[in-house]
Amino acid sequence: MLDQKDNFLSSYNYNLPNNLIAQSPTEPRHDAKLMIVNDGLKENLNLKHAKIWDLKDILNAGDLLIVNNTRVLKARIKIRLSGGGLGELLLMEPMKNGQWLCLGRPARRMRSGDQLWMNTSPGNSLCLKVIDKDESTGGRIIQFPEEFTSRNAMASLLDLYGEVPLPPYIDKDKSSGHEEKYQTRFASNPGAIAAPTAGLHLSDELMKNLKIKGIKIAQITLHVGIGTFRPLEREDLSELNLHSEWVEVKEKTIRAILNCKEEGGKVIAVGTTSVRALEAAYLSGKGKLRPFEGKVNLVIKPGFEFNVIDGLLTNFHLPKSSLLLLVSSLIGRKRMLKLYKNAIANKYRFFSYGDAMLITPESVVRPQLG
Repeated sequence: MLDQKDNFLSSYNYNLPNNLIAQSPTEPRHDAKLMIVNDGLKENLNLKHAKIWDLKDILNAGDLLIVNNTRVLKARIKIRLSGGGLGELLLMEPMKNGQWLCLGRPARRMRSGDQLWMNTSPGNSLCLKVIDKDESTGGRIIQFPEEFTSRNAMASLLDLYGEVPLPPYIDKDKSSGHEEKYQTRFASNPGAIAAPTAGLHLSDELMKNLKIKGIKIAQITLHVGIGTFRPLEREDLSELNLHSEWVEVKEKTIRAILNCKEEGGKVIAVGTTSVRALEAAYLSGKGKLRPFEGKVNLVIKPGFEFNVIDGLLTNFHLPKSSLLLLVSSLIGRKRMLKLYKNAIANKYRFFSYGDAMLITPESVVRPQLG
């Protein structure tokens, strides 16, 4: 039964010491801590502390891991403003005819009709134009030159002149090598502005051992955007809307999921983005899991009925975030907060480069809405 507090954003808050915010990944990646959440229908913890490496012993032959193969673009670019001075753009998503939705800084100096310049080499620059303000995000619609209308052309441009957009809680001056550290081993499809961070834990060596045991892998694409990481603001979650993100679930992945379930295996999503992609594909198929390609703004919060995934491997997320709502929808908000309190007491590392939690199929609480 849902608690009345489940509908209020402030009910998903917790206090985290700054020293537990991970500034770089654990090396090797599979040496990160893993909190295993077992059966706990009455909000008791019933957890076990392990390491990511232990997944090879925890999961069973025939289980299926679903990973997100998106690759983080070097989507942060430096620009010169029309009135003088410097600024930057964070490219969020492509629109039409070479236009991109961007977050600009300083936004107040990027008005409709303004020209911006992006340096490409000494003495050379690209001229960009501010088309309009996007009211839903507060961003700017920016026109790039016509030779960069395709996603591949833009990705090539950003590879040369852009920077990987690290989350604000990671101090890039404290460590280096983020261009590769902040990509999963599956990152093959450029388009994200943030990494699907649960996948960062899966090292080549661990994947080899999982394969030997008979644990299979399938892929989806969800280009992580502002809909995933933007802070929630409205206290009343009954009116929550998320910015849409582009998703693709291919026929090959659908077959792998159906075969897994037919053979008695469990479908374990690696990261919240994999959850959203699969559950959105199911809902778009009107009760049947079908291939899907398109934009998704699915809100998953307590009371949501899961139809595809059985469990979840996920990081520890920011307070009052949509990701925390999703985790709570699987194990209950009260239990989630207790587990996070336990993680803090045991010095787990939080957020993108941090440790992980495995929500086992046995621990998932099915909603009782009556």
